Amino acid sequence: MARKEVPDSTAHDTGIEAIAGLRSDFVETITRRRARTQPCRWCGRDVDDAGLGRRRQYCRQSCRQRAYEQRAQVKGTTLSPDSVVLSAEEAAQLSDRVYQVRCAAEDVATAVDEGAAPTELQELCDALIRAAKAADGWR
Repeated sequence: MARKEVPDSTAHDTGIEAIAGLRSDFVETITRRRARTQPCRWCGRDVDDAGLGRRRQYCRQSCRQRAYEQRAQVKGTTLSPDSVVLSAEEAAQLSDRVYQVRCAAEDVATAVDEGAAPTELQELCDALIRAAKAADGWR
């Protein structure tokens, strides 16, 4: 008796399932990538993500404007376009903030070496975080 060939629908289903699996992996990767916050290119604050299209580079229109003004200021000079020009006062303030972060980190390290209580360590870590946040918004 001759055997009748029946189309194998499982091969077709497996292909569709594989494509669906790849698509869900892709969507998951994009979602995970979008979940990461991105800092503003001017002030360093977190930028809200619209979810569609290109990611925003600036948190506000004013930051976008300041970045444009900065690029226009260095245009036509020997400075590179991504240079940031600080006044002497701004540079001194930034240096002070970085010094405060270093001192706070040294305080934490000293307290750990001396076996400080957890509450004291928590207070020192909080001070370190405050100093780091203040230094982070330097523009």
